[in-house]
Amino acid sequence: MTQMSAMTAAPAGELPPGTREHLRSPITQAALRIQNNITIATRDYLGGLGFQELTPPLIGPVTDPGCRGAKQVDVDYYGHKYKLMTSVILYKQASLLAFDKVFYIAPNVRLEPLETATTGRHLAEFTQIDVEVAEASREDVLDLVQGLLRHVVRHVLHESTVDLMALRRNPEVFEPMLRQDFERMTHTQAVARVRGLAQDQSTDAEINWAGEKLISEHTDRPFFIVDYPKGSRGFTDGESYTEPGVLRNFDLIAPDGFGELCSGGERTFEYRRLIERMRETGENPAKYAWYLDLAREGLRPSAGFGLGLERVTRYLAGLDAVWQASAYPKLPGIASP
Repeated sequence: MTQMSAMTAAPAGELPPGTREHLRSPITQAALRIQNNITIATRDYLGGLGFQELTPPLIGPVTDPGCRGAKQVDVDYYGHKYKLMTSVILYKQASLLAFDKVFYIAPNVRLEPLETATTGRHLAEFTQIDVEVAEASREDVLDLVQGLLRHVVRHVLHESTVDLMALRRNPEVFEPMLRQDFERMTHTQAVARVRGLAQDQSTDAEINWAGEKLISEHTDRPFFIVDYPKGSRGFTDGESYTEPGVLRNFDLIAPDGFGELCSGGERTFEYRRLIERMRETGENPAKYAWYLDLAREGLRPSAGFGLGLERVTRYLAGLDAVWQASAYPKLPGIASP
């Protein structure tokens, strides 16, 4: 594998060095200290708002169905076919039967397509800050994401000054996001912007990576894309009651080409609608027996999000690739410790 010297940046398409070189790199060490401050600030902010932190499950009979082209990993659990978690979204919804507001700092495994290994933005093993709020609307969690990210940035600017300087990350790039609200654009508006920048984009699909990058290069702070078309996401994303075919969901995109940081929205929670949405998305309801049993008895309406820890670290530290924000990076298709 390629080697990386002390504070030399790694192009997005470059692979990690060996384990010893990576762990001893000042870039790795600075990024992981910044990441530690991100988790400290997250717990401080959410704890101050009354959130209950829970320990995430690592395996289960089913996991998040909406992992966008990635494959799930099967494990033998005493003769039963279980899954490694691609997301704890189903468990977040269930946990609201015990608490009104919950969060996890949760490991996830997704076998991303091989071609994503050199994008600089994908890992097969990653961590999410997963948050869920009972009785909340999408707008409630949009405000929550914005408040959380601002708190994290302020904490990192205060506590990680030396590491940011060493990484040559200019703190002034964060001033717009600390002073101004994050823009909120609909999927339809985002499609129009991408096409206006001479990039093709389907009206029925998620904004592609090239499109995200183009839009973000014309902004100075993170922004939300809301109201994705129904066919573009899994059954857990709630459909609007007033606009059929439109999902009450969102993505948060970082500026300067750093890409998606977060996805979330309102959840499908009613038993009948869950069955309908599962069938629409090609899922077999029988696989989700434990979850549907809870829904039949009554899940709570909720909204939430998953914020990628390594992706946020990459953005705040100004790293070229997301693997630089992991001590033991697992890139799609590449065997590693």
